[in-house]
This record gives sequence, C-alpha cells and structure tokens, in this order.
Amino acid sequence: MTDFQRDILIGLMFIVGILGFLSGEFIVSTIMFGSAAIFSNMLLSRKLLG
Repeated sequence: MTDFQRDILIGLMFIVGILGFLSGEFIVSTIMFGSAAIFSNMLLSRKLLG
C-alpha cells in the first residue's frame, strides 16, 4: 500500500467518523476516530523508526 493510499484510507475513516457523529451514531464515530488515530500513529512511528 502506497503512502497516498494510506492517506486516503485515514481520511475516509475520519470523514466517516464525522458523518457518524453528525447522524447520531456515536459508537460508529468513536470506532472510526479511534481506528484512524491508531492507524495514523502506527504509520508515523514506522516512518520514524525505519
């Protein structure tokens, strides 16, 4: 997976989290925000270490 594809994936998770929050689906938005944050941090730490 290229960096561009990872950025799109993280952006889509963030947008789905916002849309879920606005529609009242707080569990979905929490899961999407959390997964986007964890995935982003994993990629950032991998770039710093390698």
